[in-house]
Amino acid sequence: MHVELHFDYADNEQAKQASGFISACVHCGFCLETCPTYLATRDERDSPRGRIYLIKQLLETGEASGQTHKHLDRCLTCRSCETTCPSGMQYGHLVDIGRDMMEQRAPRPLPSRSLRYLLRHALTSPRLFGAALRLGQLVRPLLPAVLKRQVPPRQVIGPAPTARHNRVMIMLEGCIQQSATPATNAAAQRVLNQLGITLQPAERAGCCGAVNYHLAAHDDGLNDMRRNIDAWWPQIEAGAEAIVSSATGCGAVVADYGYLLAQDPAYADKAKRVSELARDIGEILLREDLGKLKVDTAVGKIAVQTPCSLQHGMKLPHLITDILSKAGFQLASTRSNHLCCGSAGTYSILQPAMSQHLLKEKLQSLTIDSPAMIASGNVGCQLHLQAGSRVPVVHWIELLDPGTA
Repeated sequence: MHVELHFDYADNEQAKQASGFISACVHCGFCLETCPTYLATRDERDSPRGRIYLIKQLLETGEASGQTHKHLDRCLTCRSCETTCPSGMQYGHLVDIGRDMMEQRAPRPLPSRSLRYLLRHALTSPRLFGAALRLGQLVRPLLPAVLKRQVPPRQVIGPAPTARHNRVMIMLEGCIQQSATPATNAAAQRVLNQLGITLQPAERAGCCGAVNYHLAAHDDGLNDMRRNIDAWWPQIEAGAEAIVSSATGCGAVVADYGYLLAQDPAYADKAKRVSELARDIGEILLREDLGKLKVDTAVGKIAVQTPCSLQHGMKLPHLITDILSKAGFQLASTRSNHLCCGSAGTYSILQPAMSQHLLKEKLQSLTIDSPAMIASGNVGCQLHLQAGSRVPVVHWIELLDPGTA
């Protein structure tokens, strides 16, 4: 697909990059039937191919309207289309560029800008989000059922390991995860401790950059990434084996630091090294002897929800099922595993109707075999599923936790 850049974009590096991505699209349409929003609306503009045309129109005419915002906003950035695409289209990178250019060309109304600003600053601050969550948990018993489901109950963390090992890895703590599901990283530390690995956080690290970057605040997102690189670098120089994430949404972004900061002369080499060290915790465990763990597998059938960021972003669609099978768990049958649950970062807040539709579909697909529990690998998916599920939802690493075995 050829793009004739509008003269306004003749010297615009973003536009040139977007044009290059679009050129890979042969408009075959294979992506349509794997796109959750297209399957829900059957509107071509809610498909990857349709959104590519909308971005192409912006690049060629220099004009766009609120309708372009509407259909780009409806995109989950699940990247299922990338898995399907026979041409290797880098749709995720393209839609990030398209959204950023749209913010400049067609500014949003003030209420929409204000909500996005609030989300960007509240969700990326563990202190602010944690305070709001604690207040919600305090009044949770008094809330109506529909609101109560949106407030995750307080988790019991359990003791932290005290042993120190020669093998050291850096833990990406995340922002929401620290407050909403702190049991996840606590379990990760105990599991790796049993395998002779110390998993330690970096004090000055913060949000991975996903929230800002995917909400078209690219400068703020890149600054988040630079801050993390600065925080992790001393440990990297000291010999840390990996930067470990237990939230696949964060892990997929950290794995992309090298690409996103490739044009920054001060950070390009360091960002490339960080991406090389980025690992989902499942990638670590798959190489280890899980027989060393004290695991209770008599918990009934487990339905695995593989987050889009893991299967389409990191290209590891079988990672969680492989680990749980290796550990001896009985896995429940599921269907439509390639389709998004509707969480998608801030999507469940900004696109609630579509998000709830996808949540209902996903829960039906996960519970066809009457599982005892659902296991996810991403905090956003976990909370989203938990809010609508009658079946308990956990992060899969908790199933391997010797502290709860």
